[in-house]
Formats: sequence, C-alpha cells, structure tokens
Amino acid sequence: MRIRKAVLSDVKGIAKVHVDSWKTTYKDIIPNDFLNNLSYEQRTKLWTQNVLRKDNYIAIAENADGKIVGFADCWKRETNPVPFSSDITSIYLLDQYQGKGIGKRLLLQLFIHLKQLGIKNAYVDVLEENNTRYFYEHYGAKLHRTKPIKIGGVVLNELTYEWRDVDCVLSMLEK
Repeated sequence: MRIRKAVLSDVKGIAKVHVDSWKTTYKDIIPNDFLNNLSYEQRTKLWTQNVLRKDNYIAIAENADGKIVGFADCWKRETNPVPFSSDITSIYLLDQYQGKGIGKRLLLQLFIHLKQLGIKNAYVDVLEENNTRYFYEHYGAKLHRTKPIKIGGVVLNELTYEWRDVDCVLSMLEK
C-alpha cells in the first residue's frame, strides 16, 4: 500500500472512492435515494476544485496495482475560528480495504502535514451513526459538540470531535 499526496490526475479515482464508500458507509443511515443519486461526475468536479485549492492537503492510498482505494484531506474551514487549528474534512476507504490499517496511515499523513504547518489542534465531523467515530476516539479525539444536520431529507446528529494536541496524536499514530 502506498500513501502519497494527491495530484490533479487522481481526481477520478478519488471521486470513485468517495461515491462508492458513501454508498457502503452510509447505507441504512442516509436515505437510499440520496445515495443512489451521488455521481462520479459531480464528485470529480468537486475533487478537481479541492486538489487545486492551495490550502487543502489530500493524501491518497494506492494498492499494489496503483488503484486509489482511499483518501483523506484537511484544510481549515471558514466556520473554524480557532487559531492554529485545522479540520480533517474526510477519510474514506473502499469497503474491502477498511480495517487494514490504511485509515491510520492516511490520518498519520494528515497529522504530519498539520505539524509542519504549526497547527496545534484539529477537528473532525462525523455522523453519530457512523462507526468511524470510534476510530477517531481511539486516536484521542474528544467529543466537542453535537448538532443536527439534514441530509437527504433526514435529520441526523453530526458530532464534532477535537484533537487538542497534534504531537500527542502523532505519537499514537506512529506506534
């Protein structure tokens, strides 16, 4: 498995992972109509913009065949007023690659990047019913707040977790 920084030619692979992982991760959480309407084309446009953003760092995971099987990104959202902080905005893996340590390696790449930027703490949003929240908790994230959000016509709880010490997270991830 190879982890590297994304480049523009990766956007179709990132978009495919984004759509396919949403369909498995959010099955029985987000309405099927919403999930079935996700498109590779729409996500390719989104990820083209994201790769071109100077403030967005995207790491991808490639299998031995060079196929993108996961990705993660971070940047500081406009809604984040906390100095020297950033947001982990996504970590997605194809279903068959989950539970193999790839998410940990992607998260490590993000935190290495944040450390290089002088970031002190980071936030991540996750749906309450998404078991990934336990992954974040395992690596030291603490619940910061809960708020209702609407996706596909359904109101869900979005949890915001916070890591207060990038160095502490790095020490856990590097083990």
